[in-house]
Amino acid sequence: MLHLIKEKIRRQEIQFITYSDYMKMALYDPHFGYYMKDGEKIGKQGDFYTSVNLSDVLGTLLGKWFCKLFHTSGLTPVICELGGGTGKLARHILESIKQTDPELYSKTVYYIVETSPFHQKLQQDCLSSFEHVQIVSTIEELGQIEGIVFSNEFFDAFPVHVIEMYRGRLFEVMVSCNSSGNDLAEHLVPLENSEIISYLENEKLVLQEKQRLEIPLPMLEYLEKIAGILTKGLMVTMDYGYTHDEWELPQHRRGSLRGYYKHEMIEDVLEKPGEMDITSHIHFSALSSYLKSRGFIQEYLLRQDEFLLQLGILKELEEHYDPNPFTEKSKRNRAIRDLLIPGGISSFFRVDLQLKGLEDKRNVLFTENENGKTHET
Repeated sequence: MLHLIKEKIRRQEIQFITYSDYMKMALYDPHFGYYMKDGEKIGKQGDFYTSVNLSDVLGTLLGKWFCKLFHTSGLTPVICELGGGTGKLARHILESIKQTDPELYSKTVYYIVETSPFHQKLQQDCLSSFEHVQIVSTIEELGQIEGIVFSNEFFDAFPVHVIEMYRGRLFEVMVSCNSSGNDLAEHLVPLENSEIISYLENEKLVLQEKQRLEIPLPMLEYLEKIAGILTKGLMVTMDYGYTHDEWELPQHRRGSLRGYYKHEMIEDVLEKPGEMDITSHIHFSALSSYLKSRGFIQEYLLRQDEFLLQLGILKELEEHYDPNPFTEKSKRNRAIRDLLIPGGISSFFRVDLQLKGLEDKRNVLFTENENGKTHET
């Protein structure tokens, strides 16, 4: 992969490529890209964990919630998961729907949009016993749908451009070969990309001196596709990210681009291209403003632990109490606690809920909690 990237750089008249182009190759090259190659990425034998690895509780709660939403909103029971990973989350959701409402389950169509042939095979094996599951490579294959579109750690793996304010001037951070030609290095060029400039203007973003920021142009392109295929329904985005106000905090001034290799965080994402995961925190403010211009309404932006509490995760804990610490029930209880404890995995995740064509159903997303209120961040 490194050789292919260096060759691409050398073919350029300017001898460098954007970070977005680098990430597209390192992650999605058809033969050598990280996500496209065979090999485990998620779990103990991979490079990172997700909430799905802890237990089935996330999928169980989502399945029960989806059942309620389909009944209260009148939506067609269609679910589209963006990026299905190993297929475990889909299995947990479908098992939950089947147990909660067998009649609704018989009518439910479940789509997975997955570009990786390796993960498509894992999903097919994992979901072979479920009816009405369709796995497609691109979202365009769905045509227009009504229902629920959701993702869990999907947009964080999208390619991004990188910019930096240096000596009072904006630069785009490019990728080039170092002086020896053996490795990759960064190269600053004056910002000229009109799409990036428009993004900064539209989002009213002003960088401080030496501040670095990822610009999610490919994410916006994908949101355009979602807006085109979802005629009516709910979009649920579970991921780690910040609002514009949070990006301005000192601790985020150097951006969020990171690599993960065998569960170790790698600061320099130019290391090990094609061998490690590369992620960045998504821009929730931009996601919301972009979808708003295309007919969506942001109903909530919650921390994941707040979202899980709204879905009734504490009832799952109560219903599975077991004093024996070695049983599956006790392991599940510990997983639930891990999802809720301060500083745990849910503290770093947000859940963004967007409605389209459901303005008259805005009060049906959650039932009121014990205090009669729904919390929002």
